[in-house]
Amino acid sequence: MLSVLCASLLLVAMDATILNVALPSLIDDMRPTALQQLWIIDIYGLVLGGLLVTTGAIGDRYGRKRLFLIGFVLFGVASVVAATATSPAVLIAGRVLLGIGGAMVMPSTLSLIRNIFTDPRERTVAIGIWAAVAGAGAAIGPLVGGALVEQFGWSAAFWVNVPVVVVTVVAGIRLLPEYKAAGTHALDWPSAVLSVVGIVALAWGIKHVAKGSPTLTDLVVLSIGLLVLVAFARRQLKLPDPLLDVRLFLSRPFTAAALTTLMAMLAAGAGLFLLSLWFQYVHGYSPFQAGLRTLPVALAMLVGALLAPRLMHRIGVRAVLCTGLVGLLAGFLLLAVAPQPTPYAYVAVFLALLGIGDGLAITAAAATLVSAVPAARAGQAGAVSETAYELGVGLGVALLGSVHGALYAARMPDTAPTLAHESIGGAKEAAETLAGPDGERLFAAARSAFDGALTTTAYVSAGIVAVVTVLVLWMVPRGFRATGSGH
Repeated sequence: MLSVLCASLLLVAMDATILNVALPSLIDDMRPTALQQLWIIDIYGLVLGGLLVTTGAIGDRYGRKRLFLIGFVLFGVASVVAATATSPAVLIAGRVLLGIGGAMVMPSTLSLIRNIFTDPRERTVAIGIWAAVAGAGAAIGPLVGGALVEQFGWSAAFWVNVPVVVVTVVAGIRLLPEYKAAGTHALDWPSAVLSVVGIVALAWGIKHVAKGSPTLTDLVVLSIGLLVLVAFARRQLKLPDPLLDVRLFLSRPFTAAALTTLMAMLAAGAGLFLLSLWFQYVHGYSPFQAGLRTLPVALAMLVGALLAPRLMHRIGVRAVLCTGLVGLLAGFLLLAVAPQPTPYAYVAVFLALLGIGDGLAITAAAATLVSAVPAARAGQAGAVSETAYELGVGLGVALLGSVHGALYAARMPDTAPTLAHESIGGAKEAAETLAGPDGERLFAAARSAFDGALTTTAYVSAGIVAVVTVLVLWMVPRGFRATGSGH
């Protein structure tokens, strides 16, 4: 049963990052604008994150197995839509459908684990395996994507989903038990609308404000997102059976766990996205070669997630959460102080620290979130965990990717073409148009600007992680254990 859940989770997690190495090939084929490029990458995580609270509640009320299977079938259909897309708009639509399907699958995996494994120690180990698969999926996405893109083109990054979906759905029908909460009220659809609109508007607003020089529209959308989420929270406090029991966030360990998951995946999403571009544009590696060089993060994440249950038993949740965050902090500081041009040895150590930090932090955070709710409301814990996970990946690309883009543009010579200021991919295209010594000088300036922007972005990331680490130290009591009482 756990293998079926992990197989589905692996695909959904891979799709958050698999297009990172496929982006250059996709750009050459479809010629999307810089804004379309960002949407192609992060719309998946934003849609998925916006729907998770609603789908978690649907699973609790109408059956987690049923939701899981329907979502995974939709995921397969959406993969075909994306693979056969002939324009950026259709590809973005396919990614939206993938996000909807993934939103139905991801909370179901964690909530089913909560029901299947009733012993706290066994459940913690199962969550460790779950976290290892989730983290490894995001990490090996570039490797798998690189191999497929190099051999078959960017659409293969989506076609690979289809056979796995078919096998997993058949196995899930036969093996997975059904769970639904007894005595629940009907789904409160106004709450569902508020949660989706609030989360998506908030993420959209942050994404555009982070680009710099925000417009009035950007600020209005961001404000609407905040106001709608406040309205959602107030409505939940009045409902006898809320979509999300917001009182859970009064528990400081619960809030710290959600914040840790968000931060860990924000770091991973941004780091893998920027380094994929760095490998392919700055160093000229093929998609597969670029993916291969991200392998340290996948291996380290696997180690961290599998070590976390034993460490939690010995030293407690607080120490494991903070150790994971300190690993992220050390990685970003190392990347920030690396000489320029940055040697791969520094990048490899950064990826290893990123992986082990994420593995430790995400496993401890997921165990804390799941233990905070009764089994009948496990969908709520799954929704919070997966919302933080997916919004972290999406916001990492959007927020830190936009910060890096602004820094890159500022470092480019004023005389460079507008296209070269938009992205390093645009600089490559402009350099090829110029050709000769002028083109070489332009692309050399772009590589230098990208490297310098990466250094500054690493400092920004390190500062964010440091603040979150201090908050977690304050919020989680010494000796806190994720016992799984559910109350």
